[in-house]
Amino acid sequence: MSEQENAPLIVVRRARRKKHGHHGGAWKVAYADFVTAMMAFFLVMWLIGVGTRQQRAAISEYFKNPSMTPGNASIAPPGKMGPGGASDSAIKLGGAMDMPHGPGKDRRAATRAAAADVEKLAREREKARLENLMQQLHAAIEKSQALEPFKDQLLLDITPEGLRIQIVDKQNRPMFDTASATLKPYTVAILHELAGFIDQAPNKISISGHTDDAPYNGDHGYSNWELSADRANAARRALLVGGLVEDKIARVVGLAASVPFDKVDPSDPINRRISIIMMTKQAQDAALSQEQADGAQIAPPSAPPTSRALASAP
Repeated sequence: MSEQENAPLIVVRRARRKKHGHHGGAWKVAYADFVTAMMAFFLVMWLIGVGTRQQRAAISEYFKNPSMTPGNASIAPPGKMGPGGASDSAIKLGGAMDMPHGPGKDRRAATRAAAADVEKLAREREKARLENLMQQLHAAIEKSQALEPFKDQLLLDITPEGLRIQIVDKQNRPMFDTASATLKPYTVAILHELAGFIDQAPNKISISGHTDDAPYNGDHGYSNWELSADRANAARRALLVGGLVEDKIARVVGLAASVPFDKVDPSDPINRRISIIMMTKQAQDAALSQEQADGAQIAPPSAPPTSRALASAP
């Protein structure tokens, strides 16, 4: 046997290269997701950039706990991160032209609206308090033996300025001596009784004197204007003697016959009256601001510091 026949057989195995198949569209889906996420990101950044503070808060609250039903719960429901529901704030998505020009305008509008609501609530509460005061005064008049004979001369009502108490003349029972500022004894008793009740309330008061349209026959220019102012001051002094604190008196005026109670018959005795108004806070502030704007009137040396008399001709 030859050497060639005895040599080992050598087999060479070569790896066969496989051709790669097509990758498909998976990468396109991933890229589309990435682009969508970036669009959402830039949209959020745009909203944050152009929105107001209130709108940004609304967006933030929505993403904390999105809900189809608006809610303002103070705590989050179990398993939730948000405050219990979506915010009530509206979010405008119409574009930059729909957005306000700046947060200052929104803040001012919100502040004005809040101030108006507070003022309205304060007026409603004060009106309710004045109505309660009127009921208490009605009850006090009914129980008072001193005021029992004069119930028909005491008129109570609520005006825009406050609770008004009017003491009116009757044909046979005038409050003052004829053409005088001297109080009748029973008028003094009425004012003393009212002083205690008025002093219990925190309201400042306005006192005004009124006459009928009968001309005053006097010398040296003394007229119904001076007479009505002197009668208002006489009522003020009687209230102070009755226990009213002087600081409660905000204004004393004489209006002569310019504001008749009976507009049909200006000569009716009921037009001769003393009007005491327990002023609302708004009326008190308005009176004070008007006085400051016009300049304080200087009272004569003989008149009390709180006296304000309208000295113009009738």
